[in-house]
Amino acid sequence: MNIYPLRNLLAAVALGAAWVVNVSSAAVASGQPAPDFAVTDLAGKTHRLADYRGRVVILEWLNPGCPFVVRHYKSGNMQSTQKAAAADGAVWLQVNSGSIGDLDAAKSVEWQTKQGVTATAYIRDVTGKLGRLFDAKTTPHLFVIGKDGTLVYQGAIDDQPNASVTNTTSAHNYVKAALAALREGKPVEKASTPSYGCGVKYGAEG
Repeated sequence: MNIYPLRNLLAAVALGAAWVVNVSSAAVASGQPAPDFAVTDLAGKTHRLADYRGRVVILEWLNPGCPFVVRHYKSGNMQSTQKAAAADGAVWLQVNSGSIGDLDAAKSVEWQTKQGVTATAYIRDVTGKLGRLFDAKTTPHLFVIGKDGTLVYQGAIDDQPNASVTNTTSAHNYVKAALAALREGKPVEKASTPSYGCGVKYGAEG
């Protein structure tokens, strides 16, 4: 049985607050327009939020080496959430803003392939500009933007910050809940939650 050992998560905690944080502050309030941005993916294609008006957009902050990111991919939780978004025609942008955990383009593609990622694009936010714009704090940290450009959800992927892989698969998934609400034309019940995971370590601003 593939269970990510709880002791490894505890070891991550022991490394200090730089590893594991739980925050609720945000640069942009849920219910307000998300800030526009233009970013370039691994293939050199530019993605502008304004160009995706009329489609749901999800931003996923990640660090391939973070134990929490590993847990969500090892359990299949992140991939199933990506597939649910893709089924709704949503745009999914993976973002790596950290000075720690950044992979070059080739290794990023290799990691995506190995994990079975379903995403529109992978963004190496080397200067941290996009991360700072949204005040991304942790990996993972998720943001869901509605078709009208409104930020409808931000925070953790689920309600199990210290769960094993087994508990992760049965957790309440906030992102899937937000997608379901948008699909049904209903308000997102939980618009903001504290994110958890490894702290994003920003480098110098470019």
